[in-house]
Amino acid sequence: MAELRAAAPGPGAAAAAALPGPMALPAAAAGGGPGPGAAPALPSPAAAGGAGPGPGGVTAAPGAGSASGAGGSASGSAREGWLFKWTNYIKGYQRRWFVLSNGLLSYYRSKAEMRHTCRGTINLATANITVEDSCNFIISNGGAQTYHLKASSEVERQRWVTALELAKAKAVKMLEESDDSGDESVSQTDKTELQSTLRTLSSKVEDLSTCNDLIAKHGTALQRSLSELETLRLPAESTEKIKQVNERATLFRITSNAMINACRDFLVLAQTHSKKWQKSLQHERDQRIRLEETLEQLAKQHNHLERAFRGATVLPANAPGTGGSAKDPCCPAKGDMSDEDDDNEFFDAPEIITMPESMGHKRTGSNISGTSSDISLDEQYKHQLEDTKKEKRTRIPYKPNYSLNLWSIMKNCIGKELSKIPMPVNFNEPLSMLQRLTEDLEYSELLDRAAKCESSLEQLCYVAAFTVSSYSTTVFRTSKPFNPLLGETFELDRLEENGYRSLCEQVCHHPPAAAHHVDSKHGWTLRQEIKITSKFRGKYLSIMPLGTIHCVFHSSGNHYTWKKVTTTVHNIIVGKLWIDQSGEIEIVNHKTGDKCILKFVPYSYFSRDVARKVTGEVTDPTGKVHFVLLGTWDEKMDCYKVIPGVGDNGAEGRQRAHEAEDSRVLLWKRNPLPKYAENMYYFSELALTLNAPESGTAPTDSRRRPDQRLMENGRWDEANAEKQRLEEKQRISRKRREAEAARATEDGTPYDPYKPLWFERKKDPITQELTHIYKGGYWESKEKQDWTLCPDIF
Repeated sequence: MAELRAAAPGPGAAAAAALPGPMALPAAAAGGGPGPGAAPALPSPAAAGGAGPGPGGVTAAPGAGSASGAGGSASGSAREGWLFKWTNYIKGYQRRWFVLSNGLLSYYRSKAEMRHTCRGTINLATANITVEDSCNFIISNGGAQTYHLKASSEVERQRWVTALELAKAKAVKMLEESDDSGDESVSQTDKTELQSTLRTLSSKVEDLSTCNDLIAKHGTALQRSLSELETLRLPAESTEKIKQVNERATLFRITSNAMINACRDFLVLAQTHSKKWQKSLQHERDQRIRLEETLEQLAKQHNHLERAFRGATVLPANAPGTGGSAKDPCCPAKGDMSDEDDDNEFFDAPEIITMPESMGHKRTGSNISGTSSDISLDEQYKHQLEDTKKEKRTRIPYKPNYSLNLWSIMKNCIGKELSKIPMPVNFNEPLSMLQRLTEDLEYSELLDRAAKCESSLEQLCYVAAFTVSSYSTTVFRTSKPFNPLLGETFELDRLEENGYRSLCEQVCHHPPAAAHHVDSKHGWTLRQEIKITSKFRGKYLSIMPLGTIHCVFHSSGNHYTWKKVTTTVHNIIVGKLWIDQSGEIEIVNHKTGDKCILKFVPYSYFSRDVARKVTGEVTDPTGKVHFVLLGTWDEKMDCYKVIPGVGDNGAEGRQRAHEAEDSRVLLWKRNPLPKYAENMYYFSELALTLNAPESGTAPTDSRRRPDQRLMENGRWDEANAEKQRLEEKQRISRKRREAEAARATEDGTPYDPYKPLWFERKKDPITQELTHIYKGGYWESKEKQDWTLCPDIF
């Protein structure tokens, strides 16, 4: 989130995101301030708290908002009060409520906001505190976080700096003690056994201490008695014996003293380590309690927002679905720009839209199976199959109004990798990743038009438009598709309607990879292998598709390749989910050397450009620009022919091309969403048909996946149980293959690893990459209805 919507930093410093403390809710990104030595310099306000102009001509708030610190509060904070925090050159200093507690400095927009949201937190243990002038001071955390703060007067500034220095000293001391006890710290998996061990150790140490005292006491008494015997007048023989005993007593005394010293050292060491163990145990226990309280607070906030949303006015059916609408989180109105923290506050409830009773229970031929739960899944599939033979379906059962227990999900996420967490179908949409990959063909007519172009540069424009169009279906699709099982396939035969046939197969499970092949009778072939990697950043999730897409035109022999850009899903924890695309795509014609560079501009709150903007240039092998592309990835793409001008390298002519409407050509425009799409997962017309049952498909086809079918029919509880069964079945198959491979290695016999059924792995002659390429045979097997080679995965 931070790099997209953080407040603009001052010169010399990068914008930094404030990380939350252990007790804080996920903090919004904190705007970075101008770094040391930045120009223009920050002015010194009047000592009485009067306003002083901030950098960029922005005036700080007057004395009415002056800082006022509290020496202690009911909440147990070391200090809290108002300070002015530098935000950016547009808004200058803004008044914020700061709280210093447990070595952490947190800030809020207001005191009331402390109940539900923390704007930012900095750990003083690793922070540097520097004073700029009479009222200004800076807190920096190794460059990652920087707060430029201003108090109302020099006295107030000194109070804060003193409190911060004391809190820093305590935090450093606690950190050192925690580090010292790191080697002796033990796991808290069995607290009872640990506490029992500590009690036993303490008891034994007390026994040793008592024994030490007794040995010292009796040893002294023995030495005294022997000395008294020597003074007595005894026969010579007795005197000799006494001397021998005295010598032995002396040796015993020396040995006893050594043992006493060793026991004393052990006693001190044991007592010291016992305290460290107890401190370490208490520290780990406190950390766990803080984490649980934070997650519980998150869950309460989620439930509160959900209840508030349910009590709100029902949204109209046509509110979403229009790009650039006022409710679009990516395009906030200018009136919302009241503060830099507004950029990060998308605290809308999850999208739960309640439809009128008559609409919610309206049934069509495609969702008759969802009306009764006592009909078996096979019978439902047959009913749907009969209905879909007639015509393509235009709707699916409406998405149920399921509430999600965020707390139960968050508890399962603690200490686990994101990819290993079993996610319920509540986060899914009733399509698989193979079907989502097939959705790239929504605008296949662009490739049909490209196949008819005689100019390779014009053809490249249409290929670029096709590349951009594949992202238009994702603008409202915040739910994730089902992860395909290994060996799962999906076919789409649109030879009669659109002139193409498509086949996808899941060719690898770790890492997940899917191969896709499309043949068109209009003279082109499309193939790709996509691997999905993701990075969870707390407030957003970055999805990075890896793999190359190939498009070959038969008549000209032009062979184009490109890769996909990064998709980012924002507001993962709290707020309304929204999606953005960012990065560059380079489309290369390997026959002619022509290139097209497409730039997906990431969304920025302060940018004046239209949201979701895409720009591009089509160049020949010499680098000369022939066409300029302009548009958005969710609406349309236009093409302008570059007319050479007077400027250097035709720069002026290229600029005028944007204004020359007579050279403008509309390459692609998005089709409108179906009616009531917001109740059907925002599916497009093509997406609504992808999971419709069809006769003759392979047993491994995604349409036959039972958990996906149950979810589409609104039976989510059964779908979750079925999903767990399929995943467990897949795990058993993987373990069996691993055991067979291990046995083959021990016996020295050859073992063939898993091989896809319809694709084979080979080196691509163009990119020299190892990739899965269609080897043929699927459509012939479908014609014969010979599926004997298909594995049993469902």
